[in-house]
Amino acid sequence: MKTSYIEDIEQDGFAVVQELLDSQTIDNVLEALAKAKIAGGESQRAGKLFGIRNLLNAVPFTRELANSSACKSIVEPILGSTARVVRGIYFDKHQDANWKVTWHQDVTIAVRERFEVEGYGPWSIKAGINHVQVPTSILENMLTLRVHLDRADESNGALRVLPGTHKHGRLETSQIDYLKQQQKPVTCLVAKGGAMLMRPLLLHSSTTALNPGHRRVLHFEYSSIDLPGGLKWFEEAQ
Repeated sequence: MKTSYIEDIEQDGFAVVQELLDSQTIDNVLEALAKAKIAGGESQRAGKLFGIRNLLNAVPFTRELANSSACKSIVEPILGSTARVVRGIYFDKHQDANWKVTWHQDVTIAVRERFEVEGYGPWSIKAGINHVQVPTSILENMLTLRVHLDRADESNGALRVLPGTHKHGRLETSQIDYLKQQQKPVTCLVAKGGAMLMRPLLLHSSTTALNPGHRRVLHFEYSSIDLPGGLKWFEEAQ
């Protein structure tokens, strides 16, 4: 595999790999999702599933995928050999769950238990899971891998990014508004079976789908460091 994506992530904060999973693996993922008995971490609209927050625990096959050589081989060159998957989320943007996401950075992680640690907070609970905003030093040692089970383009709400904004650290609302005016967004076109790698601090958003069918994504978060003060990554393997 070409290593130019490493330079792209360093410079722009993201990279797209158009070929990661073969069609059989995609079918296996969709079958595992369909058979999963999910309780407590799923989100539905109009009775249709569009999100799972505790994906690795709810659908063990996705943990196997996140730990596979295919995924680890593109994550470890960025984070090092200590990189491991610490959270998985499933998204399906479809006709009954056609949402948009405003420009933001990913500054919150999921943890098993709440412990008060300096520099960590505010806290929140989503789908019964403890979430906390963390220092920049933690986010800079993380990488998100978004594995696409469907093609993503302008018509179905593909992710948009502002290249290089991960270099600015944590941004205030006024800074985000300023950068939105200064830069032209890039739409991340990803083939079915492809993937996007992204730094959490990269500004990103998505629009509603103009032609909603399915835009199914496995969102894997990897880290190369441990958390302090007794905090544990919510879905890190025990």
